[in-house]
Amino acid sequence: MGLLDGLLGNASEVDLDEVAEELAPIIGDTENVQQVFKVIRDMYVFTNKRLILIDKQGMTGRKVDYHSIPYRAITQFKIETAGHFDLDAELKIWISGQDEPIEKELKKDTVVGIQKTLATNMFA
Repeated sequence: MGLLDGLLGNASEVDLDEVAEELAPIIGDTENVQQVFKVIRDMYVFTNKRLILIDKQGMTGRKVDYHSIPYRAITQFKIETAGHFDLDAELKIWISGQDEPIEKELKKDTVVGIQKTLATNMFA
């Protein structure tokens, strides 16, 4: 991913081995990283058991928020694709037991891959 893509919020797929090594302390023994999308410093990590939303905070990115969502807890998701003038796409994920969805803003090139990966893992 180029610097300009990162600044514009365009996500790209990341090397799985690199991410798996970084997440080794929090990944379960029977869990495998399947796909990763990165937007600037934040990541959407899809394992065989859950979705992990990683939000690196602050100037240095040392403070990290890990939001782990088991696929079985996802009740629905909604994708709003980008148009000609609106370059942002939107992802909403509803979790059982929560009234409000998790909302993420993405660029148009990312949303298709995330949607396909979510559907693949939710309905497996």
